[in-house]
Amino acid sequence: MPVSVQAGAWMCFGAGGGKITGRRCCRGAQPGEVTFCAARVTGALVRTPRSARPGCLGHPDLRAAVEEVLPDLRQDGIRVFYLSAESPTPGVEALGPGIEAASDEPLPAHHRADVTPNSKAIYIFTSGTTGLPKAAVITEKKLLLVANMCRLCGVRAEDVVYTPLPLYHSAALLIGLGGCLEVGATCVLRAKFSASQFWDDCRRYNVTVIQYVGEVMRYLCNAPKRPGERDHSVRLAVGNGLRAEVWKEFLQRFGPVTIREFYGATEGNAGFINYTGKIGAVGRANVFLKKFAFFELIRYNVERDEPIRDERGFCIPVRPGEPGLLVIKITKTTPFHGYAGDPEKTEKKVLRNVLVKGDVFFNSGDLLMMDHEKFLYFQDRVGDTFRWKGENVATTEVEGTLATVDFIQEINVYGVSVPGKNPAACRSPQEALEITGTFKQCKGNLVREGFDPNVIKDPLFFLDEAKKSYVPLSPDVYADILEKRLKL
Repeated sequence: MPVSVQAGAWMCFGAGGGKITGRRCCRGAQPGEVTFCAARVTGALVRTPRSARPGCLGHPDLRAAVEEVLPDLRQDGIRVFYLSAESPTPGVEALGPGIEAASDEPLPAHHRADVTPNSKAIYIFTSGTTGLPKAAVITEKKLLLVANMCRLCGVRAEDVVYTPLPLYHSAALLIGLGGCLEVGATCVLRAKFSASQFWDDCRRYNVTVIQYVGEVMRYLCNAPKRPGERDHSVRLAVGNGLRAEVWKEFLQRFGPVTIREFYGATEGNAGFINYTGKIGAVGRANVFLKKFAFFELIRYNVERDEPIRDERGFCIPVRPGEPGLLVIKITKTTPFHGYAGDPEKTEKKVLRNVLVKGDVFFNSGDLLMMDHEKFLYFQDRVGDTFRWKGENVATTEVEGTLATVDFIQEINVYGVSVPGKNPAACRSPQEALEITGTFKQCKGNLVREGFDPNVIKDPLFFLDEAKKSYVPLSPDVYADILEKRLKL
């Protein structure tokens, strides 16, 4: 069942969080030293805002996951606690009894004396769509800025916001929960997304705002049709990753809901909001946006996986209608704080000498396109776009075309490396595709597998130009392709 946090209950956060932080500080824990593991949504919910204050890591998880990494955590000197009345793991303390006995008075000022807007508040892992998730550094200032997203999208204090997304990701924790805290709205949380229960929950709790990411809206559109699907109070949907074709279908099926699609990354230093409602767009450039958070779309070589530079060594901005790599200037106003404990991965997200000597930009890793009206459209991840007959092809374009076939419910397109040429290849239908915890399709493992039938268990097919049809890709055919004996 969903958990509903009423607007008037936000005052409990101060008292509950103060108890936890006070209890922890009394036991000698210092900022950055503690991992909290909570198995309940409500436990993680009430403890997050204040317990983040000293800069500790919040990580709701289950017992098996805790015990799997416990030896490594202890070896690194990391202290682990359960936010529960009892601990199921020997040697790991349960904080429940101590928290209940602790004072709910506000924290003493000296506990917050060193906290600044740029202090580390929490770490949140990235989605991991094309590789392993990375722990992004979230500062106190960014917490407040991201929480303000809901207000910018039109969420009001009288709204009831439904968030069926995992709290360990920035969408639910910072925008959904944090946004409700910022405007004083009611937040309804569901531990696990359910397409069949989605609209029932909305009616039961009088939901007026829904939150989505990734493929959530498509799952709703793919669910069997039921009577009274437009019988709800939802007026606004806030999220990202909504494809244009799904956007249209959602409105036609579920009614005139205002959709606020935005673009942003957990570790990113700026983002966009589609405040006009133009279908398919993630935002619109304007003078104010360029001044506050200067960005550029630059030409990118997808084969060499690097920006294209001119004879002077500077990056080349794209023309309207041409996809380009989104880079955002790193300044005091738009800082990039990188990833925890991994300076090498942090440096990989930084581009230098982009437009002039000495400038520094955040590399989003995303290809966007700006049209002649300044609307911005997400195209693809740079690792997903591939070359075909001398042209860059975005996997999202192929997915959009295949989605017009009515019997296909879910599509994941990716490019693989082939000596000499890229063939048109496909995998057989599957019951389900691998997705992240935030309902985004995983492609990293698929790309690494390539198209080797000795590795991939699913049947493979490739387009045989001579036969003008798709034929099975056997180990012998695979060897012929690699040795260029088979003409593609």
